[in-house]
Amino acid sequence: MAGNAGNITRIELPGAAVDVVRKGSGRKLFILHGGGGPVAAMPFADRLAESFEIIAPVHPGFAGSAIPESFDDLQDLVFLYLDLMDTLDLDDAIMMGFSFGGWTAAELAVISTARLSKLILVDPVGIKVGGREDRDIADVFATPPDELARLMWHDPANAPNPAHMTDAEQETVQSNRVALSLYTWQPYMHNPKLPGRLHRIDVPTLLIWGESDGLVTPDYGRAFCAMIPGARMAVIPEAGHAPQMEQPDAFVGHVMSFA
Repeated sequence: MAGNAGNITRIELPGAAVDVVRKGSGRKLFILHGGGGPVAAMPFADRLAESFEIIAPVHPGFAGSAIPESFDDLQDLVFLYLDLMDTLDLDDAIMMGFSFGGWTAAELAVISTARLSKLILVDPVGIKVGGREDRDIADVFATPPDELARLMWHDPANAPNPAHMTDAEQETVQSNRVALSLYTWQPYMHNPKLPGRLHRIDVPTLLIWGESDGLVTPDYGRAFCAMIPGARMAVIPEAGHAPQMEQPDAFVGHVMSFA
């Protein structure tokens, strides 16, 4: 069920143009979506827009947008958003990132929190907690769709069903996967140097996790949380990798009480 899509503005930045969705009013909530694509039109975002001004860029390569020729990894996205935050002159903003958008948010925050007051990471990837041969993060590119749905959703029936998508929607899903692979493939879904940098995050930080997440488990989340000074973690029952979708009431409650 889609909500209010908001107003979309294309902002020209050095090296790339970015579509930015804005809606609501109040304190600024800067949202970085995950590999599933933009989230600003979802019902949970409508709820948050009652209290915040949502500012949600669409990562280049997602939702039918182009990937700049110069882009080849996540760091390009991180510095693009540092430029975007400067261009928008954000101040005292809350940054929220989902999955690989949470990884992006963490990478941005270790560089600078000057424009941020708080940080919310929702089931983020981005670190490796086990040994070289341990699979800390399930391979979203090699795992069969039915198995991936069981890993990512508390109730697999909540997973998007390609059979119910139009041809255009299926094309967008595939182009999103291409963009996701560009940003996260080498090394897969993590930065070996990030654990040694997370201590630089100096704003209050909340990690929100779905208790049934099998892509990155709550134990992975606890290890991530322990690397950020003063961070705390909220685990939402009966939710997988997208608690904002499976348990929107609980999700919004945690965001509101923290923010």
